[in-house]
Amino acid sequence: MRVKRIGIIKRIFVPIVAFLWSAGMSPALAQSSRAAGSADWDRVVEAAKKEGRVVASIPPSPELRKGLEEAFSKRFGVVMESIPARGGAIIRRIVEESTAGIHYFDLHIGGTESIVKGLLPENVLEPVEPWLILPEVRDAKQWWGGHIWVDNAKRFIYASSAYQTASLWYNSNLLKAEEIRSFDDLLNPKWKGKIGLSDPRTPGSGASIWAYMFLIKGEEYLRRLAGQKLFLTRDLRLLAENLAKERVGIALGIGYSEFLPFKKVGLPVSALPTPKEGLYATGGYGHLTIIKNPPHPDATKVFVNWFLGKEAQEIFSKAMGAPTRRLDVETKWSKDFGVLAAKDGLTLEQFHRMENQSEERIYKVRDPAAALARKLLD
Repeated sequence: MRVKRIGIIKRIFVPIVAFLWSAGMSPALAQSSRAAGSADWDRVVEAAKKEGRVVASIPPSPELRKGLEEAFSKRFGVVMESIPARGGAIIRRIVEESTAGIHYFDLHIGGTESIVKGLLPENVLEPVEPWLILPEVRDAKQWWGGHIWVDNAKRFIYASSAYQTASLWYNSNLLKAEEIRSFDDLLNPKWKGKIGLSDPRTPGSGASIWAYMFLIKGEEYLRRLAGQKLFLTRDLRLLAENLAKERVGIALGIGYSEFLPFKKVGLPVSALPTPKEGLYATGGYGHLTIIKNPPHPDATKVFVNWFLGKEAQEIFSKAMGAPTRRLDVETKWSKDFGVLAAKDGLTLEQFHRMENQSEERIYKVRDPAAALARKLLD
């Protein structure tokens, strides 16, 4: 009987040992490796607690700020100091401080154009991949599309979100949704003076929708659109308020997060159905960068791995209306707000063909579109 048990053990154990050795580790080493990984993470967390805080520039959303700060502090006992701001202004500050040898910010999370044109050329970013510690973050299989990078070098700007957004909104007291089925419908004389647009002359969501219209409709279309006496503003909150208070009937280049406060109180603002020409694919504000020589390196490591994990991606997705690429986070709810998560309705090939956020697209499409905007709207 003892010989039989030994034979069974060998048949079970020997193949396991062989597999582990073929992977480059013995059973004992595999066990110690897991323990070491856990111990390394625990050490980083403890070091982060001693640093006491992490400082992150984030998109201007009160819901996002509250959600991230409270959850991060509760989980790790480390203060998250978030600085909500539009990309262009905060990036100038980050660059100026870095050039002067001042290290205040650890991270910046936001849209791509301001990062690609403001941070990337200044050599003030750390490669992201070495900061990814937890297996559920490092493993590309946890993400729809694997690891997606915005920069050509695939090192510095990590895209955590991917979706098609409702960037066209309307006030249902002023028009019916079926009146705008195509971008061409925006040229109807009845909408003259009734269209608001996030200023496309600066990086942001307005530049995104303007560039998409430039790509699919051409220069002459934008010339005619500019003749509609557009209400232009860089203040997204003001644009949302103008739509909610019926000062304009249609708003372009603005997302779900800006309208959330007005929707919560029942004001008649809704996303227009996707026009027949379709919409661009994007990562929105869901792009993570690490500022070179962060003042709180261990807290930064903890935050990066938490932010790219399940809990924080749920918080970010719902606060910003920007569905994550993480496969373990539910995103089908976003359809109710005119947002289609890439993982719920696009192929990877479609996303790459329709995206307008990468370094390549910024220089080849968005730059010429922005130059046209300055020419037409200045």
